[in-house]
Amino acid sequence: MGTLTRPAVWPWISTLARLGLAAVWLVAGATKVGDLAESARAVNAYQLMSYDVAKVVGGVQPFLEIALGLLLLIGLSTRLTAAISAALLVIFIAGIVSAWARGLRIDCGCFSSGGELGAGRDTAYGLDFLRDLGFLALCGILVWRPRSRFSIDGVLMGESS
Repeated sequence: MGTLTRPAVWPWISTLARLGLAAVWLVAGATKVGDLAESARAVNAYQLMSYDVAKVVGGVQPFLEIALGLLLLIGLSTRLTAAISAALLVIFIAGIVSAWARGLRIDCGCFSSGGELGAGRDTAYGLDFLRDLGFLALCGILVWRPRSRFSIDGVLMGESS
């Protein structure tokens, strides 16, 4: 029997995916939550919605990211949280592809304040796209195999860590 087909291995793989994705959301949200106006400007840089809508999205997004990160960190409702994370990542990927296709020169704002790039700075759309696909893969693992070690879900279901 191969290592990845052993049932005892998957909870550990899911634990790593859960904690890795939690760290992603917590860092992403923390970098934006201190300046919601800047977060709104980063969302507006994509030119996909009115500035008023971008202000709302930019104001809510950091708190959503932090909430997802906390839920994953403690392992509560892991499958649902991973599915919501996947939906959010698909939206982010679509935004990056849209900006890339329209020739916009912006920082995606995923782990920074984002917005228009300064002179002499190049876009990193390809790397942003691949990075988010990797995060999406972590979501896929957790939707498929949500049982992980050291989680509230496990305690509620009577599973030992």
